[in-house]
Amino acid sequence: MKFTISSTTFCNRLQTLNKVIAAKNSLAILESILFDLQAGTLTMTASDGDITLVTTLEVNSAEGSGKFALNAAQIINGLKEISDQPVKINIGEADYKVTIKYQNGKCEFIGQSGEEYPIPKGVGESTSQVEISSNVLLGGITKSLFATAEDELRPVMNGIYFDIMPDSITFVASDGHKLVRNRNFAINASQEPASFILPKKPAKTLKDILVKDSGDAIIKFDDNCAEITIENFKLSCQLIEGRYPNYNSVIPKDNPFKVRIDRQSLISALRRVLVFANTTTNLIKIRISTNTLLVSSQDIDYSTGAEESINCEYDGNTMNIGFKGTFLIDILSSISSAEVVLELADPSRAGVIVPAEQEEKSDLLMLLMPMMLND
Repeated sequence: MKFTISSTTFCNRLQTLNKVIAAKNSLAILESILFDLQAGTLTMTASDGDITLVTTLEVNSAEGSGKFALNAAQIINGLKEISDQPVKINIGEADYKVTIKYQNGKCEFIGQSGEEYPIPKGVGESTSQVEISSNVLLGGITKSLFATAEDELRPVMNGIYFDIMPDSITFVASDGHKLVRNRNFAINASQEPASFILPKKPAKTLKDILVKDSGDAIIKFDDNCAEITIENFKLSCQLIEGRYPNYNSVIPKDNPFKVRIDRQSLISALRRVLVFANTTTNLIKIRISTNTLLVSSQDIDYSTGAEESINCEYDGNTMNIGFKGTFLIDILSSISSAEVVLELADPSRAGVIVPAEQEEKSDLLMLLMPMMLND
């Protein structure tokens, strides 16, 4: 078998596939990428046993057909320093010896048969399907991923919950301290209400791919697996089993104290003040009074502290509340609007943070549990 292909395009696809491959694999062949050359089309597959990523490329010219597997690190390292040019790749049909020829040199290594490469079972016949813009899917994952948990006792919290209704899709993530609920109304669902929990690793992989892709994403899923098809890739993965908690029940409905403030000014102030906070708790105290928000921190053990005031829109009673500063910065950094609204009830109840101006067909809400203040 032999084919000619652009080195840059080929290497870019290989590097994306490589994100799926685990550092340690139960099967040695999973350290390789599977190639299937048929009628001038090269299909490439990478898997870690739970996640499978597939992409196809049209080659410039081809002779022969068949399946073979090549070690991902070897072929990527052999190509990544080559300037953009056509490369000729020859694979011996008997010994799977690989020869890559380029403008002023060549490299050689040994591959293996692709027949032994395991392809995990995909979605079954009884599936649900939803079609959304790649940008909507990217936004849903990006704004939710940071809030997922690392909890061995509650694995359902370790992924992004997709709650699909006939007219909307809601992305939810929570680690018990912070929560994201990102609802979008720009979807095309062909089934009754359905849901699934996407694990963190395939979510991260999708995020990396979607940054470079466009068009629509088609999501098919059953009780165990999901298959997400976008412009140049198809990702299949095992889902997290279990029932996701009722996320709407933990969101406070009546928050009489509402503060409108410039988002970037608040992030900058928090970062400066956080330098002087207790490194164990990262506690930040927020004091709101008429048109002023005061952020402060203190570390009694080292006699350090800082405070900074920011102009805001607020005309309610004076109130003090504490938050973990790093969590609050994460939440504010995941919102894109110029201004945000902090909705508060009392120092013991969760604070709700929403964009002052919601994106079109979107309803984004962030929640953060408070921390106890000493005074």
